[in-house]
Amino acid sequence: MSPETEPHGLIDRREAIRRVSALLGGVAFVGGSSLLTACERERAPRRPANAPIGTFTADDVAFLDEVAETILPETSTPGAKAAATGAFMALMVTDTYDARHQQAFRDGMRALDAASTRTNGTGFMAATPEQRLALLETLDREQKAQTDARQAARPARPAAAAESGPARDTTASPDTTAAAKQADARQADARLPDQRQEGAPNPEVGGAAAVTADEPPHYFRMMKELTLLGYFTSEIGYTQAMRYIESPGRFDPCAPYAPGDKAWAPHA
Repeated sequence: MSPETEPHGLIDRREAIRRVSALLGGVAFVGGSSLLTACERERAPRRPANAPIGTFTADDVAFLDEVAETILPETSTPGAKAAATGAFMALMVTDTYDARHQQAFRDGMRALDAASTRTNGTGFMAATPEQRLALLETLDREQKAQTDARQAARPARPAAAAESGPARDTTASPDTTAAAKQADARQADARLPDQRQEGAPNPEVGGAAAVTADEPPHYFRMMKELTLLGYFTSEIGYTQAMRYIESPGRFDPCAPYAPGDKAWAPHA
């Protein structure tokens, strides 16, 4: 990669992380800025298909593939498993999570499998697609409630600190902007099975909250955010779940759009 093109790659990956984070409610990704470095490192020569990734075995990667496929299944476009999202998740956990979050993620894999055994009488890999989906929908509600509770428990920002921040544009309508962002977040969390359209980049979405030193988030939160990030930065996500044209291209301010059309992917 040449020095001229490298900054653009980093900016686009930062934007992808910011937008997927906003889809998940505005909470910063586990791994923080290390995800940018790892996304670049992932371009190295591919490992053999069954090679371990850190402490993740081939069976672990297959397990993560099935979790990701349940979140983003194959429809009219390939699903998360076709995009090798399980290997991406294992790589990101290995390269960007600290030891505490790595342990929480690995414990979460065991907890998910145990929950499937309790609920369905069989492990996750042997469960039917319907059983897997029902379980992950339950876990998604659980992680959402936990995340909301932790956000609410954080101390409010002092008024003096807010006043000392940068000047605001008083001509804007903050209530309208906030309501629009909240509506986007609610829409994104509304459907677990197929989040392609909700996960498409949205230029109106604001940045993520700062990374904190809280206890590790719910394990399914980590699995879900890595699934979305892995899928929507993959070639399949860019070129099939979304529409993509390599830049530079012509400027067309009035491109036709109909409800339900795929979003345009930013420059890879």
